[in-house]
Amino acid sequence: MKKYLINLIIVFLFSNPLHADKLLKSGFLSGEWKLDTNFEVKDPKNKILVIFNHGQDEHDKSSKNCVWKNGIRNIASLSGEKIKGKEILVYNFCTDHLGGDDWKRLWKNKFEFPYNGITKLDKRVNANLDLIEKFIKLGVPNHQIFLAGQSCGGWATMMLISKYPGKVAGGITTHHACYGKLSKKYKVKKNGVEKALENFKKKRPGPAFLRENQIKDISKAKNLPVLVFTHPKDPYDGLLSDWVEKISGVKRIIISEDYKINNKNCKRIGINNGNRWDEDIKDAHLMALGDCFQHYNLTILDFIASRI
Repeated sequence: MKKYLINLIIVFLFSNPLHADKLLKSGFLSGEWKLDTNFEVKDPKNKILVIFNHGQDEHDKSSKNCVWKNGIRNIASLSGEKIKGKEILVYNFCTDHLGGDDWKRLWKNKFEFPYNGITKLDKRVNANLDLIEKFIKLGVPNHQIFLAGQSCGGWATMMLISKYPGKVAGGITTHHACYGKLSKKYKVKKNGVEKALENFKKKRPGPAFLRENQIKDISKAKNLPVLVFTHPKDPYDGLLSDWVEKISGVKRIIISEDYKINNKNCKRIGINNGNRWDEDIKDAHLMALGDCFQHYNLTILDFIASRI
């Protein structure tokens, strides 16, 4: 009976559209969900490369996840577009298998400093550096390479570009966040930013310390050519995102005040067993995954054009 129930749960999870069609491999994206895992670039000097960094399910801990197909539909829609005669390639980069060296202690209430070893985010940054070098060896000019990222992937994007200026042409981030639902859990709207972060530091000193220091490091950048999309109702960093506007080179866009973009309701669209499905977005952290976000494709393309 127990085995039957377990099998039934598994069937339910993977027949539910929210748990179907996970991508676990890196590769080039095209169309809505097509993935090409062959690592080759034809006519590399006439290509613009966008490396997409997904969010992560685990705080500092390794995971077997990468990205759901409905999470890459919008970034994949840029593939094939041309700017100044150069074609855009979009590469999905899976790095959630990486884990921080001190993850077992980090989220404990009484974390004792220092952090021992290398964090997951730093390992993701290093993995991106290695990937960039591989593409450069294939012949793609570094000034035609861009990083993009959702959530933790956006956070890692800003970390890399600030730490290694000139390594890539620029970045595009959506809903940058990597330390839990801070805006919601610590009631930023009610208590204010300072009080919310103070409470976060008391309850989770380890993550609060890392977040604070990573923001300091990112903010040291003399020029951070990153297009940043945020939403004030994002339960993660939402109302804590203003710090990015103080950095030279950042262009921030607040994509909406509700769950619409350009007066259009936002839906996530996916595929399950060959059947398409859609659902209304009710979590602002997922707004950039909705079909309505493609309203900003021209903005993203203009940003890329300004950097090459």
